[in-house]
Amino acid sequence: MTTSILETQALTKIYRSGDKTLTVLDNVNVTIQPGDTCAIVGPSGSGKTTLLGLCAGLDRASSGSVFLNGVRLDELTEDQRAEVRNQYVGFIFQSFNLMPSLTALENVMVPLELRGEKNVGKRALALLEKVGLAERKNHYPAQLSGGEQQRVSIARAFSNQPKILFADEPTGNLDEETGSHIEKLIFDLNKEASTTLVMVTHDMELAHKTQRIIQIKGGKIVQERLVNESVSARR
Repeated sequence: MTTSILETQALTKIYRSGDKTLTVLDNVNVTIQPGDTCAIVGPSGSGKTTLLGLCAGLDRASSGSVFLNGVRLDELTEDQRAEVRNQYVGFIFQSFNLMPSLTALENVMVPLELRGEKNVGKRALALLEKVGLAERKNHYPAQLSGGEQQRVSIARAFSNQPKILFADEPTGNLDEETGSHIEKLIFDLNKEASTTLVMVTHDMELAHKTQRIIQIKGGKIVQERLVNESVSARR
């Protein structure tokens, strides 16, 4: 069994509409080790977000395989993939994806409740404290700024103590100052929890704060390189 936390083998995603086909990912092979931080970069439409979704088990590939913490996702049902995600995966989305009818605290509690854990309020509040929002625990998403909503989503992402964190343009909807704060928060919490981080971003400055950059173009990996240690050490 592989020791990697994430591995894709000949991963391909094709969309069909009538007699037309669009190959979004073409025979992509990626291996990521536990504790790695990795950025996936490339132009719009290159397949970055599709790759992230397949790796996280949010979608099913046309062909090829994804192994997440040793579990082969393409052999699982949708419910089984959801269970794997809840056990091993945290998510941070560009659009925050908070439940509008739940308070900040309740949003952070959701992954823990889905796992059937008890006394989740105390743990969720501790996470809100880590992201500096304990005093906003009873506020709904509509009552929070974009930066505050993203901080809630970060707390939620770490609530189930994930082995791997997937972040899709986590600062894309934020101004530069707020985005810098969110970046630091993600890297600090990720380091504290020893979580593997896989991030899609168009921001090359952010990408260079990870240990490794994977560049995609036209659904194929065109370059993969390690970031200079002296640069990544300044995170």
